Amino acid sequence: MYRGLAIALVILFLVSVSRFYHPGTGFTALIGFPAGAASEAPALRAVPHFTYPAWASYDGQFYAQRALDPLCRDPLVDQAIDLPPFRARRILFSWTAYALGLGRPAWIIEVYALQNVVCWMLLAWLLTRWIPPASGRGLALWTACVFSHGMLWSVRFALLDAPSLVLTVCAVWAVEKQRPLLSAAVVGIAGLARETNLLVVTAQPFPRDRRAWVRLGAALALAALPLLLWEDYLRSIYRSTIFAGADTLMAPGTALTARWMQTLAALRAGGLFSGEGLAFALLSSMVVQAVYVLLHRRYNAPWWRVAVAYVGLMLLLDRVLADPHTGAITRILLPLTVGFNVLLATESRPGPFWSWFAAGNLHLLSALTVMPLLG
Repeated sequence: MYRGLAIALVILFLVSVSRFYHPGTGFTALIGFPAGAASEAPALRAVPHFTYPAWASYDGQFYAQRALDPLCRDPLVDQAIDLPPFRARRILFSWTAYALGLGRPAWIIEVYALQNVVCWMLLAWLLTRWIPPASGRGLALWTACVFSHGMLWSVRFALLDAPSLVLTVCAVWAVEKQRPLLSAAVVGIAGLARETNLLVVTAQPFPRDRRAWVRLGAALALAALPLLLWEDYLRSIYRSTIFAGADTLMAPGTALTARWMQTLAALRAGGLFSGEGLAFALLSSMVVQAVYVLLHRRYNAPWWRVAVAYVGLMLLLDRVLADPHTGAITRILLPLTVGFNVLLATESRPGPFWSWFAAGNLHLLSALTVMPLLG
C-alpha cells in the first residue's frame, strides 16, 4: 500500500514537470531565462527557449549559459551572465550538460533543464536505502525529503542543489560501505558543483589508529584537489576577480536570528495565514532540524556528521541566504533536511517522532507553492 502511494507521488511529480513542456522550446521553461537579448550570449540566442519577465528569472539561467562555454573562454558568455567567475567555479553540472548534449547548443540547454528531474528520480530511489516508504512513517519521511522546499526549488529553476545532493548521498553510502577514499573522490567531484559540498567530507569515519589518520589525510587531499586544480585554471582567466561573488559569512547565528525576528514581526502584522506565515514556518523548520541534530548526537552515524556540518553552515549564512523568501536556505541546507529525516527514522516512540516530524518539516507547506503538484 505505502509503496504504491510512493509510486503515485512519483507519477504526480512527473506530471507536474510535464506542465513545463512547451512545443518549440521543450523543457526550457524550467530554467528561468529572462526576456531580452542583453542577458543572452549569441549561442543561446540561436536556441529556441522559454523566457519570463526579468523579475521571475533565476540563477539557473547563468549555469545553463555557462554550459555553452564549458572552458570559460568566450567573453560573450561572460558578458551575458551575472558574476562569471562565481558561476565558473561551480562548473560541474554545466560540464555534464555539455557532455550529455554532445556539444550541440539546443541539446545542451535541454539537458541542463532536465538534469534536476533525473536527479530527483535518482534521489527518490537512493533514499529508500535509509527511509524505505514501506510504512506510514517511512512514506512520510521519504516524502519530506523528495518533496522538500529546497528540492522542488532546485528542480523548478534548474539549480545545482538536487544534483549535488545525489553526490552527497553517494558519498555517505560509500562511507557506510567502508569505502572512505571512494567517498572522498565523490566529494571532490561534488566540490566542482558548489564549494559547500566539500562539507560532506565530514562523513569520513573517525580515525582510531595511525593508519586511519593517514587514510583520513589522503581523503581530505583527494576531496580538495579537483576544486583547487580548477580554481588554478580559472585564475589564469579571471586573475584577481576569481573569488568575486563568494558567499559572505556572518558571525555565528546573527543573520539567521535577524531574519527569524524579522519574519516573526511580519507574521504578527500579516497574520498566521499570510505569506509571512509560510516564511516563518519554513525558517522555523530549519531551526528545528538543527536543534534535533544537536540534541541527538550520533557521532558514529555518517548522516549525523554531515548534518551537523550543515548546522554550522546555517549559523554562518549571510542575511540574503538566510532570507526565507529567496528559496536559498532550504536549497543550501538540503543535506541537513535529509540527515534530519534519516536520523528521525530511528525514533521508535510515536509521540516524539510525529512531533519532531511535523515541526522539522513545516517547509512542506511552502513546497506546495513551488511547483504545481496538484493543479
